[in-house]
Amino acid sequence: MPDDAAGTDTGPVRVGRRRRESGVATVEKTLAVLEVVAERGGATAREVSQALGFPLPTTYRLLQVLVDCDYLVHLKADKRFELGYKLDRRGVSLHRQVGVPPPVRQEICRLHESVCAAAYFAVYRGADVVVAHVADSPAHPRLTPMNFGFHEAAHATAFGKILLAGMSAQDAAEYLDAHGTPALTPTTITDRAALEAHLAEVSRRGVAWERQEFVPGAACAAVAVHDPAGSVVGAVAISTEDDRVDPRRGAELESALRESANRISRWLRTG
Repeated sequence: MPDDAAGTDTGPVRVGRRRRESGVATVEKTLAVLEVVAERGGATAREVSQALGFPLPTTYRLLQVLVDCDYLVHLKADKRFELGYKLDRRGVSLHRQVGVPPPVRQEICRLHESVCAAAYFAVYRGADVVVAHVADSPAHPRLTPMNFGFHEAAHATAFGKILLAGMSAQDAAEYLDAHGTPALTPTTITDRAALEAHLAEVSRRGVAWERQEFVPGAACAAVAVHDPAGSVVGAVAISTEDDRVDPRRGAELESALRESANRISRWLRTG
């Protein structure tokens, strides 16, 4: 064998790479099938095949794998596939890992009821900024995408701004490099220099606002929660209609948020 054979893309090296790439592709296809069934509230094999552009035999094979693993169920009479029961157990595990203690959930619920607005608790989870708990009602609903686990658009959300402002400059820069600052509405701050100046002001004031930067017609505000060492570990936030936030209402919301964040911070010190 020539001395440089190990450096060429032939033989065992190429075969091993092909196997790895094939394995990754299969996993991606399987997850894509699961997502289609979840998004549609159930689907037939043909519907999944058409949605993803996969051959029907391939789609059936991937669906069967998910059924065998209990991630999907096959409703034979309806010729449909729906989500399986294992996902509920995984959801319970996720909630447990994110870990919002009962006193914090109770405080977010109290905030929602006291200010008549949807209330949120967000945390760092690794490098992400994640909604960990929401309290709302039909009269004061959450913003449509902000369910448990929402972890996008930190540059355009009040809780995201508070948590970005609580990061080191390097961590915040790395987060924004990875996620970008896309324009979600005409008022979203997309310029990095302008956003950095805004985050400095958020840090100085201790409260973050966004007015129709994330969702048209909506406004959000947030205040940081601190651990016993004084580090930012979470954020308490609310969302409401932007046209309801006049100077007096804004001051009331800021006061309520500060009180709620302080109560949670005190609980973290003593709990």
